[in-house]
Amino acid sequence: MIPLADLEAQHAQLRPEIQAAIDRIFASSDFVQGQEVRHFEGEFAAYCGASQAVACGNGTDALELALWALGVGPGDEVITVSHTFAATAEAIARCGALPRFVDVDPESLLMDVTRLEAAITNRTRAIIPVHLYGSCVDMRAVMAIARRHGLKVIEDAAQAQGALSRGVKAGASADAGCFSFYPGKNLGACGDAGAVITSDPDLAGRMRQMRDHGRVGKYEHAFVGRNSRMDSLQGAVLRIKLRQLDRWNARRREIAAMYRALLAGLEDVTPVSVPSSSQPVYHQFVIRTQDRDALRQTLEARGIQTGIHYPIPLHRQPAFAAYVSRADAQALRETDAAAASILSLPVYPELRDRDVEYVGDAIAQSFERAADVVA
Repeated sequence: MIPLADLEAQHAQLRPEIQAAIDRIFASSDFVQGQEVRHFEGEFAAYCGASQAVACGNGTDALELALWALGVGPGDEVITVSHTFAATAEAIARCGALPRFVDVDPESLLMDVTRLEAAITNRTRAIIPVHLYGSCVDMRAVMAIARRHGLKVIEDAAQAQGALSRGVKAGASADAGCFSFYPGKNLGACGDAGAVITSDPDLAGRMRQMRDHGRVGKYEHAFVGRNSRMDSLQGAVLRIKLRQLDRWNARRREIAAMYRALLAGLEDVTPVSVPSSSQPVYHQFVIRTQDRDALRQTLEARGIQTGIHYPIPLHRQPAFAAYVSRADAQALRETDAAAASILSLPVYPELRDRDVEYVGDAIAQSFERAADVVA
């Protein structure tokens, strides 16, 4: 079996370092938001090219903390995309604001920035571009529009740790950049964890208070906050993995290049493209095909696991139905088309060249057999 991702292989390499970190934390009993977390915040901020990182419980909390700290609240509108994980719009809604969806570019499946300005109203307060699959939206273009209209920008970089937009690390171009460290991410914890980066010290300070019950002292609370503190164990694991991230991302790019070469020339298989402004990190390697379900079954029969990211767009989900008019839904044609045709192939740093070739050959043979049947 070739899995979609293989965390066991990743952790086998790091087990001695991780075990030593666990022993160190148990010896100190510094379990929550301790020294390991503080060190990780500094190291991750430096890696991303930001002055501040605020560690928190998960990627969804990261988005909520950023929205709240930027003053987004009831009645405001926040523009994002429907082709993303639910957390992006969920965070907007939980702040009392209204998610407003724009369509995606048909080639990259990232936010179609050419449609962004038309979606802005007098209630728009912020924009959340999503760096999906490890590729970055053109942040220079997004920020230019945001500045013209006085809007805040939050990068949803949950799938893009280490990716670049015009040479700038994901998350560092905007007012805030939000990350998930869910175990399957390119930089993943051994449990839930997240972070927000920013170069605004005041913004970072507000988020640090909010994540820790609105505290100004041990038993002094300036406002009603929440509990979204990172465990020290997760901070320690993330510090260890951060040192490997660039190497892992480079291997993902090698695998993606192999897939593109192996799939070149197949008429009904198109890899999702990467904007020229982005250096991707391939959290997922996604292809599009009109025979998606049949291909998926064929690959499964040959021991190849695949995924669909994401099969039901947010504007088609009951949870967000109240935020989408019929006209809004009809305008998201590229999003709907993507959901019906995308398929994620195995991609992780430990994937062997021969396994990549096996996947590519299996796809090619599947379409050759289909052509023979039609003939």
